[in-house]
Amino acid sequence: MNVFHHLIYEYKKGVRDLMLCTLAGELESKAKWKLEKNNINYRIEYLKNGNINVFFGKEDCLIVANKICGNKPLNLLTPEEDFILGILLGYSITEQCNRYRKKQKESKNTFCLA
Repeated sequence: MNVFHHLIYEYKKGVRDLMLCTLAGELESKAKWKLEKNNINYRIEYLKNGNINVFFGKEDCLIVANKICGNKPLNLLTPEEDFILGILLGYSITEQCNRYRKKQKESKNTFCLA
């Protein structure tokens, strides 16, 4: 819950507009209470192992993330969906590009890199 509380702090300070935190399933009611107390929009995804993914942040970002993810587990996102979600979550653009390239199992690249 410490990471969860820190992410709420960062969100309220405007560091990022969308957050994702994985928590043990038994913490769901505490997470909901804290988000609702702070008037923060959220979405909860239930994982097979009993954990939950808690997405929270600005409504527009949650709508787009929900459109991208749908009901698919995150490990089943296409490389493109994974890339966009990572960018929405505020992850490093360079790291997301590297992750995308690895997920694509990049074939020969036709870009001209100087």
